[in-house]
Amino acid sequence: MGARTMDRAAAEGFVAAWCANWCKVDIDAVVAHFADDAQMRSPLALSLTGSPIVTGAENIRAYWREAYGHIQSADLKILGWSWDEAIKRLTVWWQLGDVRASEFMDFDDAGRVMRSEAFYGK
Repeated sequence: MGARTMDRAAAEGFVAAWCANWCKVDIDAVVAHFADDAQMRSPLALSLTGSPIVTGAENIRAYWREAYGHIQSADLKILGWSWDEAIKRLTVWWQLGDVRASEFMDFDDAGRVMRSEAFYGK
């Protein structure tokens, strides 16, 4: 996303790119959307690292390589998304296999993810 401020149109493009990158399991491309000091919270992070929060783009990259680096592709489907302009928050509902999730992402003024949190279910 680079230096582009997020708005609804940019969020729509972000969702498409984010999904395409995850379908290819292109972890570097996904992490490129994150600020250097970003925080990510996930139940999977808790089970793999002992902490629900991963801090820093490089640590997020290492975590995702451990969690997903063994697969070549993923059939991720976007179920819906919404953009909240007031707080610069994108919420995405997605499904991968029988796992359904919602994930929110907060953006900085440069259009990079500074905080995300995922919630999983069936």
